[in-house]
Amino acid sequence: MPELKRSLGVLGAASVSIGAIIGAGIFVLIGVASGLAGPAVILSFILAGVVAFFTALSSAELASFITESGGSYIYTHMAFGKFWGYLVGWMQSFDYIVGASAVSIGFAAYFTYFLGIPPAQGIIIIVGSVLPIVLMLINFKGIKEASGANNLLVGLKVSALVIFIFVGGSFLVSHQDFSNYHPFFPMGVAGMFGGAAIIFFAFVGFNTITVIAEEVKEPEKTVPKAIMLAFFICTLLYIGVSLVSVGLMNWKTLETSDAPLEIALRAATNNIFILKFISISALFATASVVMASILGGSRAIFAMARQRVIPGMLAKISKNGVPTSSVLLSGVVIALIVIAAEGNLDWLASIFNFGTMMTYFFINLSVVRLRQTMPDADRKFKVPLYPLPPVLGVLSCFVLSFYLNQNAVIFAGIWIIIGLAAYEYNKRQDIKKQAGT
Repeated sequence: MPELKRSLGVLGAASVSIGAIIGAGIFVLIGVASGLAGPAVILSFILAGVVAFFTALSSAELASFITESGGSYIYTHMAFGKFWGYLVGWMQSFDYIVGASAVSIGFAAYFTYFLGIPPAQGIIIIVGSVLPIVLMLINFKGIKEASGANNLLVGLKVSALVIFIFVGGSFLVSHQDFSNYHPFFPMGVAGMFGGAAIIFFAFVGFNTITVIAEEVKEPEKTVPKAIMLAFFICTLLYIGVSLVSVGLMNWKTLETSDAPLEIALRAATNNIFILKFISISALFATASVVMASILGGSRAIFAMARQRVIPGMLAKISKNGVPTSSVLLSGVVIALIVIAAEGNLDWLASIFNFGTMMTYFFINLSVVRLRQTMPDADRKFKVPLYPLPPVLGVLSCFVLSFYLNQNAVIFAGIWIIIGLAAYEYNKRQDIKKQAGT
């Protein structure tokens, strides 16, 4: 069976997760979410964070005793069998690819803003489709090289968010003007839930490290620590950014901006260096998410191919220890989706969120199931207050899914049907091969 190289420690693993989390969700979609919730987008972030936290705990427990690459695909396969594992793995791979496509569009929007040119659809599509191809080529070099590039990108975007919070927060405190927080619920409580459903996109990625667990040193200890570290760093940054951005700028203005954080910060400072640093960091932020998504998506595809639920050629590994066919497929499909979506970020985010909520639904169920079927497994980390967190994780994912764009949900449903057809076809091909031997 093909094997991957173990190269990542706690900080490297956490950096991969942070790289996957912080991106278009906070730099671009905060404007969209503000339009849905108003100043209550602050609570939308907290609500989405709580929902994601339940799954972060479940992911940490599962990763503490299941160290194969594949993440939720492997967990569901062990808990509920081959078919359900395949279905979740199919959605997981789709999520990485659709999410990366959405983030690539976010990158293109900031790119045009940074250069001071109109965000014409053609430019958005060209820039958004070229980015994943470039990052795909970096992934061909190997996990160490990809991780090194990712660490640089993560450092820049975390620094940018800290600067945003410090500069903007200092301005708010010194001027004592909190008028933009009123009215707090202009769109009602339903608006807050709608904002949480779309901003959930900003919290996805903490479990990316579980998909590449075979490339982590001592994964049963390292991965749970990396998940929790990445989740708490990102949550604190998000709450701070949402508080400051809504305080600095009216929520209606944030809604219409392609670069909401830079626009908001202009109310606090005219320092061109700081403003441009925020824009540059947004570019790096979105690029690092695409990098991490190609990394995670290719490993999810690799895991399914290795178990022969999709064509085995996708499990081939290069001399650098890279599943090149899976990386190539991920990068090319991301670029094609950017072109097909015609730059529609909101729609892709809703599709992505539905698939993610489905995946998280099964991660939480897998914790409950494996506690029953594998009670003696050597779990280095256990979900506290069990079974409350995984049960709440299941219920909250189910509830938030009702606040997503219904057309996006229908599209995701079509993808599931395609996956079922592919599964049945592959199963019949295997039966024919076995009959011929």
